[in-house]
Amino acid sequence: MSSLEQADLLRVKVNEAYSAIASMPADKHPLPVGRKLAEDLGYPPELLDSLPQVSVDAFAGVSNVALFAQLLPGATVLDLGCGAGMDAIIAARRVGSTGQVIGIDFSETMLERAASAKQSQDLPYLSFRRGDAEELPLDDASIDAAIVNGIFNLNPKRRNIFAELARVLRPGGSAWVAELVLAKPLPESDLANKDNWFA
Repeated sequence: MSSLEQADLLRVKVNEAYSAIASMPADKHPLPVGRKLAEDLGYPPELLDSLPQVSVDAFAGVSNVALFAQLLPGATVLDLGCGAGMDAIIAARRVGSTGQVIGIDFSETMLERAASAKQSQDLPYLSFRRGDAEELPLDDASIDAAIVNGIFNLNPKRRNIFAELARVLRPGGSAWVAELVLAKPLPESDLANKDNWFA
């Protein structure tokens, strides 16, 4: 199997795993999800209480990037890999009605959950779109800040994603990225093995 075919297979497996989280977040999954994960990552309980449960239940990030990113009032923000929309809603509250937040994800099921979460919020400047991280459906230099909560470990096309972020960010824009990092190298037998990705 070629590296391109392996990358495509990995993409399918990741999409299936995240779509399963969106469909049934209370089920057992290959990664932690939901409110306890969010609290463990530093999201305050009172903030989580104020967010739509449909969004919190399927949260699957790796950090509280929506809290520590510098998001200024009036900014146009991209939430790349927005999932069920929790970080996008937080970002929309932070930029206010003069700003704009665009959540992009490749899982239709996650986007359905995000759209459901948005219905309970008065955030007309928040939108969600289906898109691929390595080919963003955005104009050049259209974004002030991007937040990315843990997608690079799930997509082998990392260079393409960084290139797309650079393309859509305005001059002086910033990307706030949270990711899992290995403390030491993996054994050769574990590298690029499709069987250890959401098998």
